[in-house]
Amino acid sequence: MSDKTAKLELNGTTIELPIYEGTLGYPVINVEGVQAQGYFTYDPGFKVTAPVESKITYIDGDKGQLLHRGYPIDQLAEKADYLEVCYALIHGELPTKEQKQDFDSKVRNHTMIHEQLRRFYDGFRRDAHPMAVMCGVVGALSAFYHDGMDVSNADHQEITAIRLVAKMPTIAAMCYKYSIGHPFIQPNNDLDYAENFLYMMFSTPADQNYKVNPILAKAMDKIFTLHADHEQNASTSTVRLAGSTGANPYACIAAGIAALWGPAHGGANEAVLVMLDEIGHKDNVAEFMERVKKKEVKLMGFGHRVYKNFDPRAKVMKETCDEVLAALGINDPQLELAMELEKIALNDEYFVKRNLYPNVDFYSGIILKAIGIPTSMFTVIFALARTVGWISHWLEMHSEPYKIGRPRQLYKGYDERNFIEIADR
Repeated sequence: MSDKTAKLELNGTTIELPIYEGTLGYPVINVEGVQAQGYFTYDPGFKVTAPVESKITYIDGDKGQLLHRGYPIDQLAEKADYLEVCYALIHGELPTKEQKQDFDSKVRNHTMIHEQLRRFYDGFRRDAHPMAVMCGVVGALSAFYHDGMDVSNADHQEITAIRLVAKMPTIAAMCYKYSIGHPFIQPNNDLDYAENFLYMMFSTPADQNYKVNPILAKAMDKIFTLHADHEQNASTSTVRLAGSTGANPYACIAAGIAALWGPAHGGANEAVLVMLDEIGHKDNVAEFMERVKKKEVKLMGFGHRVYKNFDPRAKVMKETCDEVLAALGINDPQLELAMELEKIALNDEYFVKRNLYPNVDFYSGIILKAIGIPTSMFTVIFALARTVGWISHWLEMHSEPYKIGRPRQLYKGYDERNFIEIADR
């Protein structure tokens, strides 16, 4: 129990509310005691509510800090690959050499998907949004793995986490191939995680010697790493809320995918490309930025609702973006436009004073476009990367007793109405 308390005066009664200290961040006040006095608390959007205790990820938006299991995100992006980050999120520590080899081997052994699940794709229209397809296919995984569905069984939990991390690149690449009418490409387990994803995306049965550009594979691995987890965001909270009912993990991850699909959440990097289309040409950038200052249009991919100083992921992503564009030598008017936007935002006093710096979504959108990935696939790739964060939170929740989520409301509808009078009219 906490030895610190806050005192709340309610109708002449003093209620003592325990205060809990975390390792980092703001202390939290346990407000459960107000219900005994006939009150609920009101917090639209859960902006100041901590419904869970977690050891996975920490964000300090004022300092521009993002830690996974205590490791700074920029160090992870520079010195670890995505599967090492996956291991750390799931198990709490970065793996030893032997643990990494074992984990990588387990992931490779589960990259295939069931042949009947492959046929599931045929039920969708070819022009369906890839996120709609991914949501359906991931939810359907629960129909294929009855042997690992006991949410209280530690062995079942572990194999489920491995299956999800392993199969998401295959499922995502198949969403793309299906949308363009191309045959599915089987995973090549001689390749590493990011290479394998790009191989399944862009190789064809006719091209037996397809080679993945190592600079692009490195960039994709960093995109996966920088999107692996982001604390108690909307989609992660959705996964935890669904998981609190005892729902199977595949249904919970499908719920997270559905939440991520929203343009206010996972669609940010796609919105950057839409904005660039609307601007049209780099000659129009200066005029567009003046309209931003007048609040006539929104500047997508700049600033962040959490990071009030800078997005720690953006620096790594900018360096990666520069590497990719230099390696590909792309002469794309839209990318030139994006670089002109970046130049103004980093130097114009209006944007500098307001911390409207390019964020991770701005650079990742440019990289994905340069690689040749269509905007409709951007959120799918985000979901692929974030799956390990979701399942890590799901595992953490099931590692100790938990309560079913049951938010309250401030009811503003009618009070009790007399149905008899209505019926007699």
